[in-house]
Amino acid sequence: MSAGRLLARITVAPALLLVAWLTVSAPLLLGGVLDLGPAFALFVPVAAVVLWLGLRDAPREGGEPPPGPIGSVPRWSSLGVLAVAAAFLAVQVAMCSEQIIVRRDPASYVQFALWLNDHGSLPIPQDRAAFGGGDRAIGFGSLAFYQVGDDIDPQFMAGLPLVLSFGGWVGGVRAMLLMAPLLGAAAVLAFGGLVARLVGPRWAPAGALLLALTLPMIWVSRSTYSELPAMVLLFGGLAMLYDVRAQAVDEPRRPGRYWRLMPSSARAKAFLAGGMLGLIVLVRIDGLRDVLPVVVFTGLLIARRRRTGLPLALGLTAGVALGLTEGFLLSRPYLVYLRGSLVPLLALTVVLVALTAVMVVLLRWERTGPRLRALAAATARGPVPELAAWLTLAVVALLLARPWYQTVRRVPGNPDDAQNAHFIEEVQRINHLPLDGTRQYSELSMHWVVWYIGVPALLAAAFGAALLVRRLLRRRTPEWLLPYGVVVWTTVLVLYRPGITPDHPWAARRLIAVVIPGLLLLAVWAAAWLVRRIRRTGYGRRPTAVAALLSCAVLGVPIGLSSAPFMMVRTHQHEVAAVRDLCARIGPGRSVVILDQNYADQFLQVIRSMCGLPSARISQDATPADVWRVTGKVFDAGRVPVLMGASAGEVAPYGQPVHAMTLRTRQDERTLVKPPKGTWTLNLDVWITEPLRP
Repeated sequence: MSAGRLLARITVAPALLLVAWLTVSAPLLLGGVLDLGPAFALFVPVAAVVLWLGLRDAPREGGEPPPGPIGSVPRWSSLGVLAVAAAFLAVQVAMCSEQIIVRRDPASYVQFALWLNDHGSLPIPQDRAAFGGGDRAIGFGSLAFYQVGDDIDPQFMAGLPLVLSFGGWVGGVRAMLLMAPLLGAAAVLAFGGLVARLVGPRWAPAGALLLALTLPMIWVSRSTYSELPAMVLLFGGLAMLYDVRAQAVDEPRRPGRYWRLMPSSARAKAFLAGGMLGLIVLVRIDGLRDVLPVVVFTGLLIARRRRTGLPLALGLTAGVALGLTEGFLLSRPYLVYLRGSLVPLLALTVVLVALTAVMVVLLRWERTGPRLRALAAATARGPVPELAAWLTLAVVALLLARPWYQTVRRVPGNPDDAQNAHFIEEVQRINHLPLDGTRQYSELSMHWVVWYIGVPALLAAAFGAALLVRRLLRRRTPEWLLPYGVVVWTTVLVLYRPGITPDHPWAARRLIAVVIPGLLLLAVWAAAWLVRRIRRTGYGRRPTAVAALLSCAVLGVPIGLSSAPFMMVRTHQHEVAAVRDLCARIGPGRSVVILDQNYADQFLQVIRSMCGLPSARISQDATPADVWRVTGKVFDAGRVPVLMGASAGEVAPYGQPVHAMTLRTRQDERTLVKPPKGTWTLNLDVWITEPLRP
């Protein structure tokens, strides 16, 4: 196999495997029958078919081996991308965190996945019978797990938990945690393949290395974040659409009815690429925003009568439909919480689909199509491309200057927002900043980007974006049309409204899905453009090579310096062992009642998923008499009550305190106006007692 075909195949294979697993596991979950046997029995043949369709080459006349979509590639390039991904995987495995106690999203996803591993269905039962039928003084909801009627609904979309469940079935909770480094390495690999296609194969190792060195990429790949599978699907989908374009041109049309009925390689890949991009919605509901440019691009293909337009539309529709179905059936409380941004997004999607349909009709209608094409040709020859380039630079300048003319605030409109405002005030107090829980710090979003990729990369990306939009409007570099649309559309929207609690490195997760990889892609393209200009001046190969190395160093050194303090720092260690010890100390046949409100948020689902015990929380305004009444009901139900608190004094009024868990570890820093530079101490002590029967 040639180096070019190897690089093309290995960089889309992870996305193809994700497509196969999600299309098998999500329907099983919707049917309430997600289990190891059926999942693997279906996954193996589906994965084989998906890989065959996605990796096969177009048939060639004469039997000569196809060159592959990337073309001629030096062997060191493909090996370099593999080496970067392998080194990244090794480091991340060594530094992998153990976030399983629910304090933020990674642990929520793990507990969600653990429940699916053991039960294979949703919602989660409250098991009120274990508490004597329930009581007005107890509740069952916690952080990221909503109490809805007699059930508990996990907060997030099921895409990442379904992927994590694969690791859980293979090797338990530790293998589940190691899925994060594996997905991160797959994202680096896929990004290298996208750079090889859009910039050039010789730039692929540099592109993969730049992404691997960024602090947000290092950080999210050590914990179970939903951005990881979304990145693999996005990069893989864009790369496969590049392959579709290259293959559709070369693929011969053969006569005969049988041949017309058989799916061509290009059409099959277009369908799979659409599925990859659509399934991002199953992983992240805001992925619907990221794939909106794909709708317009698909309409253009259909309007121009391209054979791959309809398969792309079908694949995209199927993926998005599966994601929305899971969201509205199994994650409805989460979508209700997001209704302020989700409803406008859904409305925008409907309007865009309708406008795209109108565009297709107008472009294909013989009365309007020629006029619109003539208008597009005139636009390409006029001043619009130059104006678009200058507008691009102006938008970058406005985003950079935003802190000087805007302060973004949000008044809490629900209990979750109020809790978030209180959290921001706590971080402000620690950072010695004026207390104002309504501050969102969104005006600093472009400065966040500079923290993580540096000024040279941002300037190069801005120059590359301006130059590319001019070339696209002049009908050059058409392979960039969709990637450019996705990167620019999502980057502008995310930087304008990040929509995340603004402490760092937490807020960096909002940048890593599209913004940082997209800007790095544009920056590498700008560097390659500059090197090509130097080569054309006739200075020879050595000055050109020196310029290429120097440009990579200029881009890479600031990135490496920003992430260096975190390269070999481990956080959230020893949580798995601590929770297992806690479960052993509680023992079987118990019903756990958590007295401390913060610990109830953190441990309720942990007790259910990892200890396999029913758990409930005491309401904030409950009295000791309420606690005794609840324990009496537990005894009447034929079980033993266990009360849990954050200190010995909290449980001592009800029995002999037992120090059930001691955790001493490190957690991520929380900073609002400066880049993160280190970690903080995290200490957790759990005390339990078994009250005597009243």
